[in-house]
Amino acid sequence: MVALLRTEKLKKYFGVVSAADSIDLQLEEGVLTSIIGPNGAGKTTLINLLTGNILPDSGKVFFNEEEITYLPIHKRVKMGICRSFQIMNIFPKLTVFENVQIPIFASFNKSLSFFRSVHDHLEVKEKAEKLLKEIGLIEKKNLLAGTLSHGDQRLLEIGLAMAPDPKLLFLDEPTAGMNPVERIRVLENIRRLSQERRSTFVIVEHDMDIVFSLSDRIIVLYRGQILADGPPEEIKKNEDVRRVYLGEEIFWEKR
Repeated sequence: MVALLRTEKLKKYFGVVSAADSIDLQLEEGVLTSIIGPNGAGKTTLINLLTGNILPDSGKVFFNEEEITYLPIHKRVKMGICRSFQIMNIFPKLTVFENVQIPIFASFNKSLSFFRSVHDHLEVKEKAEKLLKEIGLIEKKNLLAGTLSHGDQRLLEIGLAMAPDPKLLFLDEPTAGMNPVERIRVLENIRRLSQERRSTFVIVEHDMDIVFSLSDRIIVLYRGQILADGPPEEIKKNEDVRRVYLGEEIFWEKR
């Protein structure tokens, strides 16, 4: 199977610290992948390298077999690579509907005009409503984004990342700070969207319950290298992974 995204010997140093050490990686279309590892393992650095937030010191990145190693972020977005962030990235003083419209306008190469009603752009309006239905926020479209619960704000952020119809979508700790009810709702939405093949999801996550319940594949990073890579049951039994997590609670042993 041809990889949707792949890397060759990807390296990134911060001073003498190797945050990405000759990483060879392939991400396949339709496979929901989680990236895990202890603090400082290089998870966010890897996502930043793949999405263009930082550039590698050496190595290559390919998307649909086209090299994108030094391509800027906006061009990667147009190709179909998007992401969400650990820190909430919404417009709290705009409505939910207006939040979603902004990236949709950008994807249509349109701009908002003070002299033209947004309702004149029917294709934008229809796409925004469809997206809000898909993420479960259509009933709250007229509320200010800043008044939503934390879980709904996270869902909105996922919606913003999905607005350009990405082929590959990275979610950085999508359930951080949520209560159990909110977490289940967000996970169900991610799982459904993945099954519908709207996008291929790659999740960076610390919550092992989420990782093992949601993932088709788990990549374990340690000191900038891939320590293990495989389906959840295989990762649970991996002795190298268990050693890395010694000193931390091994969540999956409680199952």
